[in-house]
Amino acid sequence: MYVYYYETTLGKMGIVTENDQVIQVFFGKKRVIAEEKETELIREVHNQIHEYLMGDRKQFDIPIKITGTPFQKKVYKALLKIPYGQTSTYEQIAKMLNNPKAYRAVGLSNGKNPIAIIIPCHRVIGKNGNLTGYAGGLTRKKKLLNLEHKNNEIL
Repeated sequence: MYVYYYETTLGKMGIVTENDQVIQVFFGKKRVIAEEKETELIREVHNQIHEYLMGDRKQFDIPIKITGTPFQKKVYKALLKIPYGQTSTYEQIAKMLNNPKAYRAVGLSNGKNPIAIIIPCHRVIGKNGNLTGYAGGLTRKKKLLNLEHKNNEIL
């Protein structure tokens, strides 16, 4: 496993890879049991995130390994289906998973997303259209959503 940190327009971000797959992207600097090394894959992840943050990329083309409980994995796969520039709600995702009453569990899973930005949990908003929690902070969530809606700020 390798980890490396970069400064971005959203603050410091860490990228963790294992066996040529991305397993974590997170904000800040946290203790990760991994060798701190900028590998070719980590550099490519950073480049794609940078392009995204500059408005030059709408989807990512990097190998990821989705981890978590079976339910969390289903949620993360559903999040990957939310197109750039669109949002969904916890309830809509629960319905996508054929479990309409599981919207709270979807929210909890969303908050544990290990691969920020690439698995776009920031695209999930409250049923009433309001911003709801985001592990990276609501200020970052608002910036990400406005980036994707730059011609039409929504929040």
